[in-house]
Amino acid sequence: MILQRTIEKSITISGIGLHSGARINLKLRPAEANTGIVFYRTDGEQTIAIKASHENVVDTRMATVIGSQGATVSTIEHFMAALSAFGIDNLNVDIDGPEVPVLDGSAAPFIREIQQAGIKALPQSRKFIAIRKPLEIIEGEKRISIIPSRFFRITFDIAFDHKAISVQQYSMKFTTENFCKDIASARTFGFLQEVEYLKANGLARGGSLENAVVIDNDGVMNPEGLRYPDEFVRHKILDACGDFSLIGHPILGHIRAFKAGHDLNAKMVQTILEHPSHWTYVEFSEQAVREARRANAGAFAIDLAWSKA
Repeated sequence: MILQRTIEKSITISGIGLHSGARINLKLRPAEANTGIVFYRTDGEQTIAIKASHENVVDTRMATVIGSQGATVSTIEHFMAALSAFGIDNLNVDIDGPEVPVLDGSAAPFIREIQQAGIKALPQSRKFIAIRKPLEIIEGEKRISIIPSRFFRITFDIAFDHKAISVQQYSMKFTTENFCKDIASARTFGFLQEVEYLKANGLARGGSLENAVVIDNDGVMNPEGLRYPDEFVRHKILDACGDFSLIGHPILGHIRAFKAGHDLNAKMVQTILEHPSHWTYVEFSEQAVREARRANAGAFAIDLAWSKA
């Protein structure tokens, strides 16, 4: 993925918003190099451009929310993770609601739609952020760090006082294939009492067993069970892929997290950018760029089937 990328043709993705319960439409349109990922939030007759970038993050309590000029777009992390998996740096996204559709609660539906749209290489090289010195954030039991690595890797540990989750750990070297096979289908999850509380307060109106793994006192409520035995920690990695894409460049470094979430992910992105002595930009040579432009930059074709636990 030496060259910047966009999609080959426009596509529309529609679905229910997790919190609003409203039907929301996303139209993805190709963009020129160095555009970035830009959401065009339509509310009535007004349209506001919101770049998917760390400086526009306005909330990380239940999801990653970006905003500008009073307009916001929520729950962008699954969509951003899917774009990151294909190295898509540039995209125009028209959205007619306050949040990205939840679809099945994972990134797999976005992966399939992007494959249908196709991938187009652009005549500009990508810049990578290469970590040179470690950074760490600790907040009580929660912690997150990043250390130098030749690749982008995420290692995540979670610990819940519930038999359905307990302690889980997973490590992924970030590639298109690894993400699509091992991470993309992992769904968002929550406890039944939390879901009931959110609904009582006007949130999670679109939440159901069709788009989330729900856990009660006895275990997983979804009749089909889990897609992976450790689906919970894999979903945490999925979220992290989307959150860290907001740094604006692909990362060469190893993220290690324990009990972290959107808030610590966003804080680590900010910490990296506030410590430029701990990283450097890496860009490929002109010869490498010429060779990449001659190569086939088609979408990665992969079987997204999963096996139940």
